[in-house]
Amino acid sequence: MNTKQLDRIHTGQGFIAALDQSGGSTPKALLQYGIKEDRYSGDEEMYAMVHGMRTRIIQSPAFNSEHILGAILFENTMDRFIDGQLTADYLWEQKGIVPFLKIDQGLATQENGVQLMKPIPGLDDLLERAVKRNIFGTKMRSVIHEANAEGIRQIVEQQFAVAEQIAGYGLVPIIEPEVDILSPDKAASEQLLKRELAAQLSTLEEGVKVMLKLSLPTEDNLYSELAADPHVVRIVALSGGYTQAEANEKLARQHGLIASFSRALSQGLSDQQSDDEFNSILAASTLAIYEASIT
Repeated sequence: MNTKQLDRIHTGQGFIAALDQSGGSTPKALLQYGIKEDRYSGDEEMYAMVHGMRTRIIQSPAFNSEHILGAILFENTMDRFIDGQLTADYLWEQKGIVPFLKIDQGLATQENGVQLMKPIPGLDDLLERAVKRNIFGTKMRSVIHEANAEGIRQIVEQQFAVAEQIAGYGLVPIIEPEVDILSPDKAASEQLLKRELAAQLSTLEEGVKVMLKLSLPTEDNLYSELAADPHVVRIVALSGGYTQAEANEKLARQHGLIASFSRALSQGLSDQQSDDEFNSILAASTLAIYEASIT
């Protein structure tokens, strides 16, 4: 584990940029960026397009360590280059931004009010590659739709089981049990989730470090107690479908949470924009998210 990067994530001011759209979400991300499906053919061209989008974001002067602590990458992005350097090395060496890797393979069918992660075949090989690519940590997502105690227990147990495997490689796992912001019993789900997270944290061996990525809670400061746990490096909040303005407003009320936004970060960016316009919009977004993260 890179102790300089660990200290930056644990104590630094800023937010985590999520640049990890993958698979089925990539066409949607490109469309929001102004690139329609008729501009590419097949997966390779699609991933080249999305890497071009991410490269433009990363190379922008607005994407800097003054406001951004880390960036979450998709596996395909980890294996690509920016200015002759692997993406993770470019982020850290040129930008001072800590690289993370999305490792999950999507969601299983909903049962017990939740969607567990699908199995992750070849995870050990992927983690070995991540270490060689100088990745600091990982991220994996599951989703809670209902306040179902059994389903939420299963989600948290699965997340922590995989997290311990990840930690064995010296990587810091981001545990992301997202609560659907449209759930009619979102607040009740979050209370159950908090209880299960606390229970699983208490089982971790000394020295194991994790991060939590959680939906912005209905009850302000719900997760503040978890931030004090010695196993928790940082708690970050996902935007979950809120607009940038909504997400920033909710985040500013949460003590100890910082942002890890994806759609809210890239909102308003377009392939058709000039560099000046693109950089100006991204600068405004990063500043707004940063300010909400340090409130």
